Amino acid sequence: MSENSDFVDFFPDSKAEYVLSNVAEVVERILTFIPTKSLLQLASVCRLWRNCARRVLRTQQQLTWVSASGHPSTESHALNSILAEEVEKVYLLPKTVLVMADSEILNGGAFCYKQNKAKKSRNSLDAELNELFPRGCDVMGVATPGIVLTPSGSCSNPPQEYQDGGAGFAIMLPAIEGVQIQPFHFCKRTISPTALKEAGLVDNPELRVILIFFYEAYKPGGARFLNQILEPLSKTKALIAGGLVENAFAPSRYCCSQGSYGVIGLALSGPKVQGASVLLEEDVISAKAAEATIRRLKAAKIPEKNTLGFMFACVGRGQNYYNNQSNVEADAFRKVFPNTPLFGLFGNGEIGCDRIIKDDYTLCDTDTDNLQHEYTTVMTLVHLG
Repeated sequence: MSENSDFVDFFPDSKAEYVLSNVAEVVERILTFIPTKSLLQLASVCRLWRNCARRVLRTQQQLTWVSASGHPSTESHALNSILAEEVEKVYLLPKTVLVMADSEILNGGAFCYKQNKAKKSRNSLDAELNELFPRGCDVMGVATPGIVLTPSGSCSNPPQEYQDGGAGFAIMLPAIEGVQIQPFHFCKRTISPTALKEAGLVDNPELRVILIFFYEAYKPGGARFLNQILEPLSKTKALIAGGLVENAFAPSRYCCSQGSYGVIGLALSGPKVQGASVLLEEDVISAKAAEATIRRLKAAKIPEKNTLGFMFACVGRGQNYYNNQSNVEADAFRKVFPNTPLFGLFGNGEIGCDRIIKDDYTLCDTDTDNLQHEYTTVMTLVHLG
């Protein structure tokens, strides 16, 4: 009890003092209702609370996210306005964070609480994001013309397409047993067979899913760089999905100059990772055809729990492509998968194909040429165990 002597002074009632200082089951139950950032602070109260907090953290294996849309009255981007505050409320310890927002995020204010927005100067987006999340957390940020997101709060919230921007999201993934998530970032100076191997993208028998985003690909040499990356990846058995985006704002670029082309992404490996994707081709121009194509994902029989949907669409699709009907593909996805959150982007090119990755087999139809598309949508499911 000596380690708890300072702590028990807060509880003059001897019964409460005894229970909160000695009964692990009660303390652990209480701590399950505490957001993770506060939980980490409470872990320093005493040895019992520290051990209980560790057990609670090990149970927090479900992903979560923060999403935002609209144009706030301040100069800050919608996601900047709420992310710092919402991170305080999450019930997991993030190990990997994927942030996507329209390109206005590059011009918006800092990620900070509303009362602190009077900052006269600001750090880079990468530095600000790293301040929000625990040390050792990998943060990847992408800026793109349009955004697809599921509103915060529930997996069953209807996903929304924001083809013209004004939206963003941050998906937070904890450390999950049987799942390894490895970020990668290459430019023309750092790409090599050795770098691909070190990132787990080649010669990795447990590689299951690659989420990949090329930025500034329209620059001279960008197309050759794109093929240089995709050619070895196409020979793997992994699901490959992503798109061509405008920019990457996290992690910071130390290897190449601002405005240079490059690629960032996540390599997902491990026996618990599953994935499936279908391609909504250029001739899919009705809600009925979109739903029929998305329904083919059902064949993968991927569990709903801890599964994310990703939609990587051409900026030329959306409302104009469907005879002025809005939100067609996101609505079709929700109709087929009502309890799976959907996230993604409208970009300048799509990467992916029809593919199913299960623990004991891979079904695919792909080569390097068939991974790159225009005026299509790659709809993807990723299960994290």
